[in-house]
Amino acid sequence: MSATETELVKYFAAKGGLSAARFPIGIGDDMAQVKLPGGGSVLITTDMLLDGTHFDTKKASPEQIGYKAMATSLSDCAAMATIPLAAVVAVALPRNFGEGKLKRLHKGILKTAKKYNCPLIGGDMTSWSKSLAINVAMLSIVGATKPVKRSTAKVGDVICVTGSLGGAIVKRHFEFIPRIKESLVIAKAGASAMIDISDGLSTDLNHICRLSKKGAIVEAARIPVSREAKKFAEPLKSALNDGEDFELLFTISQKNFEYLKKHWRFNGKLTAIGKITKSGAVKIKMPGNRIADLLPCGFDHLRKTK
Repeated sequence: MSATETELVKYFAAKGGLSAARFPIGIGDDMAQVKLPGGGSVLITTDMLLDGTHFDTKKASPEQIGYKAMATSLSDCAAMATIPLAAVVAVALPRNFGEGKLKRLHKGILKTAKKYNCPLIGGDMTSWSKSLAINVAMLSIVGATKPVKRSTAKVGDVICVTGSLGGAIVKRHFEFIPRIKESLVIAKAGASAMIDISDGLSTDLNHICRLSKKGAIVEAARIPVSREAKKFAEPLKSALNDGEDFELLFTISQKNFEYLKKHWRFNGKLTAIGKITKSGAVKIKMPGNRIADLLPCGFDHLRKTK
C-alpha cells in the first residue's frame, strides 16, 4: 500500500533533524520559519501548480493561472497570520507556449503581487515537452503576533471558518481572496491554531487535530455551504471535501470568539462550526444527532484514483 501525502510529510519531518533554535517552525506547517543572525526571522513557503491538476490551460486564461499561483502562496501567509514580503516564480513552459502567453501569465502574477504588496523579485524559466508547471516561493515576516501554527489547538476551543465552503472548482478557485487582513485580526484576537482550507475541511481539520493531539466535534448543520456547492448532488460532501476554498480554519477560545465576532468588519462571514475535544477522534454530528467519524477525504496528491 502506498503512503499518503500526510504520512510522507511525517516521515520527512522525522528525518529532517532540524534545529528548533534555528528553525522554530519546520516541516508540516503552512510555512517554515527561519531565525536570522542578529535577531528577527523570515518565513518561507513554496507551491507548485500543474496543468491538469490545479488548472486547465484549455479553459483558464494565463492571467487567471498567474493569479491563482500567487494567491495560493499568499493564502499560506494568511494561514500563519504573517505579512507577505516578496516572491520568486519558476515556470516550466510547454515548448509551444509562446511569448504572448508568457507575458500574460506574468501580467497575472504581477497584478496579484502589486495588489497584496508582495513584489515579484526574480525567478526561473525552462521549457520542456510536457504541460505548464508554475512554482511560487514566497517570503513573509512576523506581524503584531507570533505566527499561528497548526499544532496548538486547545481543548474547549471553538472551531471556526471564514466564508463559505465547497464548489470552488466551478469558478472560485481562480477568484478567491487570500485572507491576509482577516488572519492578522484573528491572530490578534487570540487564535490558538490555524490553517487555510486547501485540501478540504475534513482533511485540514484532521491536520490540526493530529498535530495538536486533540479531537474535534463538528456540527454538519453549522457548516457554511457555498451557493455553488448547494447545486451539487451532495452539498455537505462538497463543503467537507472539495478543497481549494482557501478560507481560514482556526481554533479560538469561546470568550475570544465572541469578541472577534462582535468586532468582525470583513465581507466574508465568520462561522463557529464545532469544538476541540480531548479525544483524538474527529467527529461530525449529522442531522438527527447521529455522530459519525469525520475522515480526511479531501484532496491527497498521492492517493490513488480509479
